[in-house]
Amino acid sequence: MIVGDIGPYPTYKDSGLPWLAQVPEGWGADAVKRHYAIQLGKMLQGGRSAPSDREVAYLKAQHVQWFAVRTSAPPKMWASPSDIEQYGVKAGDLLVCEGGEGGRCGMLREIPESYIIQNALHRVRPLGHCRNDYLQWVMSAIAATGWFEAINSKATIAHFTREKFGALRIPVPTPGEQDAIVRFLDHADRRIRRYIAAKRRLIALLNEQKQTAIHRAVTRGLDPFVSTRPSGVEWLGDVPEHWEVAPLRRRWTVTDCKHLTVPFVEEGIPLASVREVQSFDLDLSTSKRTTMDWYETLIGGGRAPRRGDVIYCRNVSVGAAAFVSTDAPFAMGQDVCLIRSANQNQRYLNYFLHSPAMDRELAMLLVGSTFKRINVSDIKGLIIAMPPRAEQDAIAAHLDQELDHLERPISDAHLQIGLMREYRARLIADVVTGKLDVREAAVRLPNESDEPEPSDDADALAEGDESENEADLGTAAGEAEA
Repeated sequence: MIVGDIGPYPTYKDSGLPWLAQVPEGWGADAVKRHYAIQLGKMLQGGRSAPSDREVAYLKAQHVQWFAVRTSAPPKMWASPSDIEQYGVKAGDLLVCEGGEGGRCGMLREIPESYIIQNALHRVRPLGHCRNDYLQWVMSAIAATGWFEAINSKATIAHFTREKFGALRIPVPTPGEQDAIVRFLDHADRRIRRYIAAKRRLIALLNEQKQTAIHRAVTRGLDPFVSTRPSGVEWLGDVPEHWEVAPLRRRWTVTDCKHLTVPFVEEGIPLASVREVQSFDLDLSTSKRTTMDWYETLIGGGRAPRRGDVIYCRNVSVGAAAFVSTDAPFAMGQDVCLIRSANQNQRYLNYFLHSPAMDRELAMLLVGSTFKRINVSDIKGLIIAMPPRAEQDAIAAHLDQELDHLERPISDAHLQIGLMREYRARLIADVVTGKLDVREAAVRLPNESDEPEPSDDADALAEGDESENEADLGTAAGEAEA
């Protein structure tokens, strides 16, 4: 839809690049250091060592995402005038990660204050007529091939060092072609990000509808004419007068996991930890696994989960809960507990745990907490609105059906976002490697320089990009069980 009638260049030649086959006849294939100046940052010590030292903001690899650098609320550190001169950054600089996801890069669009870079970042500035924004597009295309991982793993320390970066060979079009490529990809990127932003707004609206439906059902029931009474709980409001409002322990048992570090194996018994309880139904598809012996240890003391249980997260992502809808054996990993009842509808309970009412209760419980976690006694004390069992069954069945109608368009929107990301990655690769000639198309594009950029919160388009929450879940789960 963006490419239209754009075709290939007239003639091609062998590029000689390991990650690329051919390039247009008039292009070069040179080492990055021939066209860009690379400066690796410095590890700063932290204290003020001289009266001339200044306190400046510094950027680390964690601040750099694909196509963006997060500069809000940066950390501060003392630096000498010479360090500020040598390692300072300005608008238009390209920052490239040396460690972690080596090669990940983002361009500084604006600088609200003075910044310097620490030792895990390269600062890149063009020499001659090359462009940083062109290099940024090239780097994303190289990342998609897996070439960064290939060259970084050849050393004992798998870093994208200055030597590796400088020796990296890239396609080099003429300055005019670089201008056309950047103009075309910037235009395409804006359109794609707006499309994804619209899909995310749709997802947000549908999720709001889900929350409204859940809250109404688990606090008022299904009868619109039911008589109500004050629940006695500020955040819950009125409830049907025949419902009980009481702590969770009144009708449910809570069993904590065993706080053990266990080995992981490729083939074994799944473990349910923080990441597995992020959806309404438990998802073990990507869970870590352990041996049968450790599984037997972890399920000791009545801890073997079974169909109908709820697995509840009490650390990292407090309040996440998942209904067990499988008979396959698995064990609780770290940071979760098991909620069970012999005579209550567990899907009703899980809906209540996912309701805005429960969100408000947890927010009040966690006020002032430095670490967002709760213990088993807190979970047992959570206030639950409890209809009779027959109403629990009816509410759960109603919500299963109503929310299914909302989940389908949500799933479709997520699928469309994924397909658009794939399309974008393919388009970038085809343009920066010369498989598509965009020179004439770039000339015909409208001037968009005065249009606002799509919100940073609405893009997250780049390869391997994760939300902060997802990254935290992965880190916490790894630290808990590794």
